[in-house]
Amino acid sequence: MTRSLAVRQDVTLTPDPRRVIIKLFVPGEDAAVVRTRARALIDRVARLGDEETGRLLRDTFDRFGARHRDLAGTFHHHYDLVRHRAARARDLSPTSRLLVGAYFSHEYAVEAAALCNPSMVAHPDQTELGAGQLRVAVSLRQVGEGHVSSIGFATAVLGPGRQIAVADRAGPLAVGQRVGVRHRRDLLVAGLAEEDCDNEVAATVLDALPEWYDEATFERVLANLPPDLLSRSTGLGTLELLRRTNAGSYATAFPADTALHQRVLWPATPAESNGMEDARFVRFVDDSGPVFRATYTAYDGRSIATRALVSSDLRRFEMTPMRGPGARNKGIALFPRTVGGRHLALCRSDGETIGLTTLDGDNRWQAPAPLHAPGESWELIQVGNCGSPIETDSGWLVLTHGVGPMRRYAIGALLLDLHRPERVVAHLPGVLLAPDENDRDGYVPNVVYSCGALVHDGELWVPYGASDARVGFATVSVSALLSAMVQAPPPGDRE
Repeated sequence: MTRSLAVRQDVTLTPDPRRVIIKLFVPGEDAAVVRTRARALIDRVARLGDEETGRLLRDTFDRFGARHRDLAGTFHHHYDLVRHRAARARDLSPTSRLLVGAYFSHEYAVEAAALCNPSMVAHPDQTELGAGQLRVAVSLRQVGEGHVSSIGFATAVLGPGRQIAVADRAGPLAVGQRVGVRHRRDLLVAGLAEEDCDNEVAATVLDALPEWYDEATFERVLANLPPDLLSRSTGLGTLELLRRTNAGSYATAFPADTALHQRVLWPATPAESNGMEDARFVRFVDDSGPVFRATYTAYDGRSIATRALVSSDLRRFEMTPMRGPGARNKGIALFPRTVGGRHLALCRSDGETIGLTTLDGDNRWQAPAPLHAPGESWELIQVGNCGSPIETDSGWLVLTHGVGPMRRYAIGALLLDLHRPERVVAHLPGVLLAPDENDRDGYVPNVVYSCGALVHDGELWVPYGASDARVGFATVSVSALLSAMVQAPPPGDRE
């Protein structure tokens, strides 16, 4: 194994336990035997005197008000979620209602356990920069109590040269709020196909839906189903499946006055309930202009599912499922543009080989063509990508990760043909970046891992997670990296 080519920069991001959000807390629902204690708690709060109620509420605002945006609004919302448990909800004073909301709330430190797996894209705001500088948005996998992952952000300025300055991440966090979204009929069709659902109820609904539709249209179509179809043995089950599949697509948005580092993409569907993992962001450009796209892994505690998101400004995000055989495992990375009219992505559908998958006309990612299998000693367990391919004059530069003895993760590189990305033209014979003595200890030891790099002024900037304990940054000259690569043998000569 050759010495790592990349040079580590003296800047790191570490987990900050002060970065907290407010979650709903219902006593009893987190116990081994689920039995809500909500009604008894509300009754106890209602029996408090006015003076004690006011004092408790003032004390709560004094303790927590500066740590959160609109604490009163959050307490109101949590009260609304449990007020059906109150015996005399109408008799509660506004102060008592806020206090009930406070008792049904708790802080959650989004990155108290780990901070890792970053990706980096050009920031939508490039104002007030000097010569040779680029502002970047860094996505982060944040892990808190219970190993629940969410997506957070940081902002940094690169350059001139190999300088990097990461902006302070202080201030109250905001969780995105659900907003209306236009659903795609082809995604619903693809989702039902994966569930092998093809009956008259599903066919009638699909026939009645337009290519794009909103929630009101969807519910109206379901409400107008003929009773003789609903009375069939598959009727109710199909309705449940239709709603569950449709709910996989949603949108979330943040207030305009929140800074990027204050925004938290928090799990919002059952499929994501235990985490949104390893977001791979890329700035995608086509005839309609640039947008930010990403893929991530949704985890419900038992199974995984691949998801895509799109955003024009990193303030409003639309999430959709990814369908098809090419999307059946972790680690999908989108190309930053179409190639020969095709939407392409790197994937690892078999769990150990980097493949290339194509999006078909039915919005399904097709069975991948293999690109790179485990071969070197440092990658014999499995290989995968470390983010979206980066376009260079020489070809598509792909950062890879490989897993070796003692489950040690290192980063390597491939080069794909610019016009025929299914062809590997070169590879780095050793590693680009491997764990050193400062990287090896952490929440997940012996790991360096990235979800996306970028090129600025001829330098490849690689943000990486170090054993899930911190996020570091490394650089390497693109020309030096390409020069260190060796030509791949023709396809017919490979074993």
